[in-house]
Amino acid sequence: MPTATDITVRNLTVNDADRCATLMTLAFLADPPSRWLWPDPNVFLRAFPRFVRAFGGAAFDAGVAFATDDFAGAALWLPPGIHADDDALGALFEATVPEARLKDAFTIFAQMESFHPKEPHWHLPLIGVDPAFQRCGLGAALLTHGLELCDRAGLPAYLEATSPRNAAFYTRHGFERVGTIQTADSPEIIPMVRRPHAG
Repeated sequence: MPTATDITVRNLTVNDADRCATLMTLAFLADPPSRWLWPDPNVFLRAFPRFVRAFGGAAFDAGVAFATDDFAGAALWLPPGIHADDDALGALFEATVPEARLKDAFTIFAQMESFHPKEPHWHLPLIGVDPAFQRCGLGAALLTHGLELCDRAGLPAYLEATSPRNAAFYTRHGFERVGTIQTADSPEIIPMVRRPHAG
């Protein structure tokens, strides 16, 4: 089985955005919060690629969108000062999230924003691996690659883990839980921060 050091990570360009959105849709097919937002599979398959572009698409212009060489995994990072497209997210939710969950969806994203570190930081909105290639070290390679950028800049990294299993993975890479994001009947989301490591 390959290790993180055996796996090549490369930069993506805007031309890779559609392919990346498709990959992320596969990776998040069984993700509890995502499927809570879009329980209908047909709606999920239409909405999630748009979600990827709105939530993490700014990574392409910032030059910090990455994929493994075989495009089985990808990560979208947002450096300090670069943010998700809140207007696009709001429009997407209004158009696709079931009406009974719409208010709670906006509440969750407000909670997510409240847990971001107040100081400049890197945000990892999306990291995913094709389910056919999970547990092969691809996620670890992608995460390590991004965290090296954070460490070189001397800045913390922030993310939201969408399951206890994911949280355990991030804990192994130095992240610490900083709270709980949840409302009504939504699945728990775990905000996590990693302080920069000295070289």
